[in-house]
Amino acid sequence: MQCHRRPGSPDSHHECNRSSEQNLLHPKKVGALPVDEENLKRTNEIKTAIPLLDAIDIEGKEITADALLTQRKIASYLVEKRNAHYHFTVKNNQPGLFKDIDLYFQNRRKPDFIQCDPPDHGRIEIRRIWTTTELNDYLNFPYVGQAFVIQRESTDKKNGQYSCETAYGITSRTPEQADAQRVLATNRGHWSIENSCHYILDWNYDEDRSRIRTGFGPENITRLRRFAISIIKSKGARNVAQKMRQLSGNIRAVIEYLRMSANSCAAPSAH
Repeated sequence: MQCHRRPGSPDSHHECNRSSEQNLLHPKKVGALPVDEENLKRTNEIKTAIPLLDAIDIEGKEITADALLTQRKIASYLVEKRNAHYHFTVKNNQPGLFKDIDLYFQNRRKPDFIQCDPPDHGRIEIRRIWTTTELNDYLNFPYVGQAFVIQRESTDKKNGQYSCETAYGITSRTPEQADAQRVLATNRGHWSIENSCHYILDWNYDEDRSRIRTGFGPENITRLRRFAISIIKSKGARNVAQKMRQLSGNIRAVIEYLRMSANSCAAPSAH
């Protein structure tokens, strides 16, 4: 879930109510935060979304979320109680909603907007978006302003490997409030935030190969890593990975960077 211009994630900070034996022996993956035993499918995220949003000012803003939070209760809360907008991904966890949108867009007309990205990172990407208001009164979901489908084509410049992905969604914004180009930009903004967070954790800390698997170890190390990344970002570093390499294994450099010494407090920090 993202609040645009104020991105955040509904990370839970409560601990599991497992027995001490389960805590020590139950294997978990680094990168995951604790969940209740009854909610192993991350349904706790649904329960914590509204309390989390209660704590911040979201009036007039657009809240984006992946398919897990595409819930009628959350949509009604955003529009009715907070005077905000939603931009939700639709997948098979809402089978009726997904089927209706998928069926409507089976025979697509000319795209409402096409975006061709420059060949950065060795890929050529083309995104197309189709939008409609014809489903607004038909879909069993509150306050739908538009339904949309996005098609992303990607070609690897080195090996020519081609991929095509299709994503469906709904937004409470009407075409007058958000044209196809803006809907696509909002969708890309959500995933760029989501991917950048996970990319930094996975790439710089190699979490997939971490051997920390038991007790509260995975949750604790993930929080420490996110805290470290947040500190580096708060200092204005443009490249987190580069700054981590500069500070790695150099305690004096870390102290200076955090302005914890008399000398560093007297001079501006270098990013």
